[in-house]
Amino acid sequence: MSRRAIARRELDALTREKTIVLAILIQVVIAGFSSVLVVGLTSMYDPDASGGTVEAAVTGEAADDVVAAAGEVENLRARRFEDRATARDAYDRGRVDAVVHAEEQDGRVAVSASVPRASLRKTVIVVQLRAALTELERAERADRADHLVFDPLPVPPRSDASPYFGFSYVLVVPLLVFLPVFISGAVVVDSLTEEIERGTLELLRVAPVSLAGIVEGKAGLLAALAPLQVLLWIVLLALNDIAVDNVALLVALTAAMAVLAVAAAAALALALPVRQRAQLTYSLGMLTAFAAAAALPEHPATTVALLAIGSATRVTLAHVAGYVVAAVLAAVAVRRYVARISPERYG
Repeated sequence: MSRRAIARRELDALTREKTIVLAILIQVVIAGFSSVLVVGLTSMYDPDASGGTVEAAVTGEAADDVVAAAGEVENLRARRFEDRATARDAYDRGRVDAVVHAEEQDGRVAVSASVPRASLRKTVIVVQLRAALTELERAERADRADHLVFDPLPVPPRSDASPYFGFSYVLVVPLLVFLPVFISGAVVVDSLTEEIERGTLELLRVAPVSLAGIVEGKAGLLAALAPLQVLLWIVLLALNDIAVDNVALLVALTAAMAVLAVAAAAALALALPVRQRAQLTYSLGMLTAFAAAAALPEHPATTVALLAIGSATRVTLAHVAGYVVAAVLAAVAVRRYVARISPERYG
């Protein structure tokens, strides 16, 4: 039995594993119907994109400033009311969506708002009011710039970028890249620990293939499947008018990360041959590694997004090269580790 035969045996087992098939089908749905999902999910990612005008009643001595700021926000209409009681009555009758009170306090504008207690509509209202208050802050800073004695924190710059663009390339594309990588490692952990627990690993070793060959056959197949899945997702995204740039680099990045994941998973499964413990350790380790990647000059998700939109920098390309080198080193290290394992250890 060769490494290729072991890989074919593993692929056949994968096609019968309902959990893996379901996970792949979920990814197919995300990629194949991405345009529909983007429109729907962007409403939660950026509620301002959902449309619908928010009506706000504004009271207080600084009401005119708030109304002027609200005029700069799309889908927000603010009206001045003479007093809070009248504004509250309009709110209770459903004529306005929120009540905002703005007054001068010690040279500052203090703003309070009343919004619905809990609903999806509340999220949209809060986002719109937050945008108006950001505009108000910009206006106040511009008016008081000559009187500042220190530089405050900068206000986030205005952005006219489409929320659909951001959602597609910042969330959907990285999700479709990292899910196959994570699943590949998880399957390797499952496969090896299951062989060890059932005692079938020793039966495989009766064939003319070493333990290293068995591990390479199983891990190699899963490492190869991840970039193939990403290629399929890119085709499906293109059919949904979501163009992806730097396809070759994205595939290389996926392959490198898949090798890193399956190498770590194989070493973990052989060092900790108990399925539940190994899977838990693998999952926590992957989450920790993903969080720790924030310390890098560029997070992996950012690298994927920059490649996908065709805005890769030298730092981005350096990270891709670094992942490839790390993958090669990890594969060599795990192979040497497996070669040192005694043949009787899992007998």
